[in-house]
Amino acid sequence: MNAHTPVPGYPELTLQRQSEISLVDQIVQALRQQIERQTLKPGARLLSVRQFATQYQVSTFTVVEAYERLINLGLTEARRGAGYFVKKRAVSDLNTPVREPVFDALSPDWYSGVSASLLAGSGWLPPEWYGADTLPDAVRQAMRIPAQRLRGYGHPAGFPALRQHLAQTLSQDLFTVSADQILLTHGATHAFDLILRCLCKPGDSVMIETPGYSNLMALVRAHGCQLIGIPRTADGLDLQALQRLAAEHKPRLMFVNTVLQNPIGTSLSQPQAHRLLALAEQHQFYLVEDDIYRELSVRNAPSLAALDGLQRVFRIGSYSKTLSPSLRVGSVCVPGDMMPVLLQMKMLSGLTTSEINERAVLHAIQSGQYRRMLERLRRHLDLAQQEVQEQFASLGLQLLAKPEGGMFLSAGLPDSGLDAREVADRARAEGILLAPATFFETGISNRCWWRFNVAHANDARLFQFLRKLLQ
Repeated sequence: MNAHTPVPGYPELTLQRQSEISLVDQIVQALRQQIERQTLKPGARLLSVRQFATQYQVSTFTVVEAYERLINLGLTEARRGAGYFVKKRAVSDLNTPVREPVFDALSPDWYSGVSASLLAGSGWLPPEWYGADTLPDAVRQAMRIPAQRLRGYGHPAGFPALRQHLAQTLSQDLFTVSADQILLTHGATHAFDLILRCLCKPGDSVMIETPGYSNLMALVRAHGCQLIGIPRTADGLDLQALQRLAAEHKPRLMFVNTVLQNPIGTSLSQPQAHRLLALAEQHQFYLVEDDIYRELSVRNAPSLAALDGLQRVFRIGSYSKTLSPSLRVGSVCVPGDMMPVLLQMKMLSGLTTSEINERAVLHAIQSGQYRRMLERLRRHLDLAQQEVQEQFASLGLQLLAKPEGGMFLSAGLPDSGLDAREVADRARAEGILLAPATFFETGISNRCWWRFNVAHANDARLFQFLRKLLQ
């Protein structure tokens, strides 16, 4: 129990040091109760982070995390240079959702695939495709972490040895980068979120490929930004549309999959990559290169970060596709002097990333098994691509573009009159998970196509369902 002098005019809080409930949760619960009871009135100013930390003998990181959670609950707000305040509408809003759903394409259970036995539209590889021992061995090695490291936060930028290894590998294979320019994250989506938080404000324009990554579209909208779709076809990006829309909307950012784009599976050509960089320079926007599929591609695929030298490009990496989605380890190579800004935002919004997971990744990628596993994954994917494409051709499905490898292809029935979302609902009733066009297009889609993961889609149950659909 705390021993301290009460602050005049401020409600007293009691924190239990030995409780199983974390100090952050205790602070959030206590302040929420004070706000609900209007002991803290709408518009009231909370103690500053430093005042609260001193008053209740907790770390400033604990206070920041608690205050951020109260903001996310819609109870408080931060005012630049003034501090944290109870929202004036907080009491009336307590029983209503904090934020309306951005759009209804992806539900949480869709990502887990719990309601389907055939994950034909999923975004991850089957567990049996990975090396049987690579990840379990790495996790066992990571658990040998010194005891003192288990009882503290990790390095703010992420496990130094993994950042150093990444810097050496990237410098050898793609572009020169130092460990101090690499920030480790909870996967690629966390990196996207940090960049949006640091570079954009509500109302800013953000360009994204269409079709493109569905979760990223939702994230951009959740930040209150205007989503500008740039068509991505079998021929690459529509650079004429990009130039016109960039001039019109003056975007802050553009997100782009250079290699094995999700969902159509193609890569940008070198000329297109050069032209894209020139347009970013001309219209003064940053490029965020989603590069998480590179290890599944052929060597010498273009790299925006390499061509740019990390001047205007954030390069995002992840191990979700090549090791395991559950590890949640990603990275961002940061251009120029942006590292302090992203590092501070990482600490404010979630503190450090998991050093245990990062140690496991390092053990895995340093082993000889990892390279052999990557070669095996590429062979399996190439064979599955060929077999699925042949089956689709026999059924009359048309590819949006011919993939250059990797796990994805997109195909459909443009003249069938079918609704892709309705077909996906019917498939789900039969235990088959499909990903319809509406997940990946920035506007309302009337096109009938789906994204397929060839690692799961090469299955007689899917072909039988599609054949029955066509009949």
